Amino acid sequence: MGQKYKVFINTKLMILTTAFPKSKDSLVFPLASTSFQTILQVFKETKARKIYLMCDDPAILLKTFKSKLQVVQAGGGLVRNQSGKMLFIFRKGKWDLPKGKIDKGETLENGAKREVKEETGVKKLELNGLAGVTYHIFKRNGKYQLKETHWFHMTTTYTGKLKPQLQEDITEAKWKGPKKTEKALENSYGNIKHLLKDLKIG
Repeated sequence: MGQKYKVFINTKLMILTTAFPKSKDSLVFPLASTSFQTILQVFKETKARKIYLMCDDPAILLKTFKSKLQVVQAGGGLVRNQSGKMLFIFRKGKWDLPKGKIDKGETLENGAKREVKEETGVKKLELNGLAGVTYHIFKRNGKYQLKETHWFHMTTTYTGKLKPQLQEDITEAKWKGPKKTEKALENSYGNIKHLLKDLKIG
């Protein structure tokens, strides 16, 4: 099968891979020699929703892609309460999981816990290992950047009021059971859907 990473840009998907895709209709480009501007142009001109970026060496696959963009490290939480419900936030019209940029000198774990607390008001967080890593591209101050988010399993005994961080455009923070999680994912981001699908959640 080979090594593979999924990188989302809005509703589009880039697959970094060492294995050639099975479909003959797939759009495939050499990762090392394809600029990010070329990738954007391909998406624009072909209206493709997915392209493959090939690299034979799995050891440099992700590193080669990262060299094309500024990388922002972030941490987030898949937080469950004592009832087993998962914590979601509603920001800019979509359901998301609490996350944010890691501060200088901060560990990924501490940054993830801090962001959950800041964005939702949830305290008493206990980390239970890494859940996964997602990649998505965003534009800030006219420049594209790659956000690499490390997600951690977390549990909490907190039963207080949820406090969405309004200054970060978060208008709701909600605990959701399996059915409501599935519904929320219908209006969420590709990287969140991918993460929870891999974990067989939702």
